[in-house]
Amino acid sequence: MKQVTLLVLTNFAVLMMLSALLAVLRVLGVIPPDFGLGSYAGMLVLSMLMGFGGAFLSLAMSKSIAKRSVGAQVITQPRNEVERWLFTTVQRQARAAGIDMPEVAIYASPDMNAFATGMSKNSSLVAVSTGLLNSMTRDEVEAVLAHEISHAANGDMTTLTLVQGVTNTFVYFLPRVLGDVIDTALSRDERRHGRGPAYFLIVMVMQFLLGILATVIVRWFSRYREFKADAGAAKLEGAESMISALRRLKTSAPPELPASMEAMGIAGNVSALFATHPPLDARIAALGGATAQRTGTWGG
Repeated sequence: MKQVTLLVLTNFAVLMMLSALLAVLRVLGVIPPDFGLGSYAGMLVLSMLMGFGGAFLSLAMSKSIAKRSVGAQVITQPRNEVERWLFTTVQRQARAAGIDMPEVAIYASPDMNAFATGMSKNSSLVAVSTGLLNSMTRDEVEAVLAHEISHAANGDMTTLTLVQGVTNTFVYFLPRVLGDVIDTALSRDERRHGRGPAYFLIVMVMQFLLGILATVIVRWFSRYREFKADAGAAKLEGAESMISALRRLKTSAPPELPASMEAMGIAGNVSALFATHPPLDARIAALGGATAQRTGTWGG
């Protein structure tokens, strides 16, 4: 119930933010007052600017936001044996995966979790919690790190942003097209200028409903990419280590990451359609049927 409530509030906030931004741009003269209202082509262009602009702005700021939101401390110069081990492990895995060395960070949290984020696979951040370091064996931690490196190597951050941009575009565009068609049909016998109340009501309701559908689509893609990242970790560190790490996660309380970062964590909420991650048992079963073994190179 809590997640559904948060979802409703998030979609309402997005609706208000997009509407407010559009109003400000028109007041400032950045776009004409009637831009996006006179034609479907103009409306689509405006929708794409809003949809992809917001998604890529979030991606560009993801590393700095992630560091601040969890208080992550980036390892620039390892100060102890644990930090040296983390740094050299990520360095080795990044080399095997064919990507540039990510930033490596530790953040204080009792949860067993880790995440990867960043603008691109060659400009990423991998962070692990103190709870994970204290609760897992080194083989398990290395498997978790390999999972996050796989997210980066697969370009999941960028791909997820593209999916979010496409869904944002249609959440903004389709309600206005439908509202225009229905409002025109209802008012064809009337003589009036501008749009009637039916248009605005339809836009508000449809944008809200499509926002929920878009969230379901994005979350499905996130779950799909988790299986790919698990398979990548199995190639880098062996399937058994990844299975062991996932089994260890089953013993922990649900981890808490900011909502914007859940999709890139090693574990997340598992509430059906709105889950960012598949059930741990499903991930373990998928790895159990794999034949991937540890190799010295990235398997693609």
